[in-house]
Amino acid sequence: MLTAAEIEGIFAREYGRAVAVLTRLLGDIDLAEEAVQDAFATAVERWPRSGLPPSPAGWIITTARNRAIDRLRREASRADRHAQAALLHAVEAEPDEELAVRDDRLRLIFTCCHPALGPAARVALTLRLLGGLTTAEIARAFLVPEPTMAQRIVRAKGKIRTARIPYRVPDESELPDRLRAVLAVVYLVFNEGYAASGGDRLVRDDLCTEAIRLGRLLAELMPDEPEVIGLLALMLLVEARRPARTTADGDLVLLADQDRGRWDRALVAEGQELVRRCLRRGRPGPYQIQAAIQAVHSDAPTAEATDWRQIVALYDQLLAVAPSPVVALNRAVAVAEVEGPAAGLELVDALGLDGHLDGYDVFHAVRADLLRRLGRIAEARGAYDAAIERTGNAVERAFLERRRAELVEG
Repeated sequence: MLTAAEIEGIFAREYGRAVAVLTRLLGDIDLAEEAVQDAFATAVERWPRSGLPPSPAGWIITTARNRAIDRLRREASRADRHAQAALLHAVEAEPDEELAVRDDRLRLIFTCCHPALGPAARVALTLRLLGGLTTAEIARAFLVPEPTMAQRIVRAKGKIRTARIPYRVPDESELPDRLRAVLAVVYLVFNEGYAASGGDRLVRDDLCTEAIRLGRLLAELMPDEPEVIGLLALMLLVEARRPARTTADGDLVLLADQDRGRWDRALVAEGQELVRRCLRRGRPGPYQIQAAIQAVHSDAPTAEATDWRQIVALYDQLLAVAPSPVVALNRAVAVAEVEGPAAGLELVDALGLDGHLDGYDVFHAVRADLLRRLGRIAEARGAYDAAIERTGNAVERAFLERRRAELVEG
């Protein structure tokens, strides 16, 4: 007998597809969502008795479409009966073609990530409409009250409506900038899942899973976009290390100390193959280069065998195409492995001169570790204090506190 949990799993997988199709048919995201939710409520009631239909996605879309037609008929007034009749005709005549569904999902992704919406709204809408996450789940993931997240989603939908943001895939001339916004949203979701900015867990499994699912969807819909493939490769290679990132008690384990036998070799192999696909295209971009860096790490059987010179060269390339203080900080860490902690610290201190990284806990943690390696214990303590003060994640804070407590004057 089909259980409610199994139906919820289908809901999570098919929600975005169904909402995308209904949004195009109805021209209204709210109405599309309501129709799809009604269809899933009907599924919860019927499927345990009747069994799973041959095409659950098709059943959901058809049922949602019929529910929307019924609602439009009920709400139609004499004044707008001609407009309603035209809309109903368009809805009822809609062919159910896989190509149309493919385009619908792309349209919805680009609508959710339109530059007219703020970054937080893009993330919320993407998770809500394409991921099928509830408002409560999204609020928990990003540590904000549920009413705040609900307001954010409502405002974003209102912006789409009032600004008449088109429900379409951008023209070729617009695509590079718009695609960057889409990839940035998926990457932000993954980063928040892999290293949560707050709370008492280091990793939020649901966000990692959802980001990779969205990455796979983009790769399926846009297989000729190298940066799409690069982002998916990057996430897979980082995700492969997740089983080794914490101890049985949930404590943080640094990359150098991880048991590489616990890495997910299937994800490593898939990620590396995607990186090779990118290399063959010869159109390097920021996500592809970051994926190549992670591929170098995954190639090394031990931390000591890591090819840090190649990693420094890749960071040089990344700085050339996407310069940022965080990229420069990561490069400094790699330089420290090649030329020693003094060379790394010199670069880190130079990065700190303008104060842009002062609020970034990782900057102070890196600096503390380099000072520790140089035997400058008093300064290392101060740097650890700065990192501890700035981190919002309990697991990271506990790790930094342990490191600080282990400092011993030479």
